[in-house]
Amino acid sequence: MRIRKAMPEDLDRVSEIYELIHDREEEGLTAIGWKRNVYPVKDTARLALERDDLFVLENDDAKVVASAIINKVQVPEYALAVWKHSAEDDEIMVLHTLCIDPAEQGKGYGRAFVSYYEEYARKNGCPELRMDTNAVNKAARAMYRKLGYEEVGIVPCVFNGISGVQLVCLEKYSG
Repeated sequence: MRIRKAMPEDLDRVSEIYELIHDREEEGLTAIGWKRNVYPVKDTARLALERDDLFVLENDDAKVVASAIINKVQVPEYALAVWKHSAEDDEIMVLHTLCIDPAEQGKGYGRAFVSYYEEYARKNGCPELRMDTNAVNKAARAMYRKLGYEEVGIVPCVFNGISGVQLVCLEKYSG
């Protein structure tokens, strides 16, 4: 497997993964807290590609099976969380919109992406790691907990255009 910065030719595949997850959520097979045509959408990936912070994971067959956005952008809702570690903004790396093709789940790709994110943060001088997920996303919450992330609070909000979100804020300090 290989994780790399996304290229324009990856946009359709990343968007397809979003749609596959929306399908599963609408069928009641998963609970992520996303909403079709609201978040995430192809423009979510396109804007990240334009910012140069969209990453993809290719499996051993060179097929893109996962994506995430990695940057230093803290969403406004983070100001409402009680973080245990204070850091300057340029010392904080954030993982956004981690998603795995539902047909490829259970193969360690989520863990691999988080490991890559942590190494990327270290290389960029960011000891404070932050991320969020929807409270209904029990699978992600369990994985992050196993990987040493601590839930520091739940912020009720409208998030990425989705109302009624209970935004779980997570952190890990590697400094």
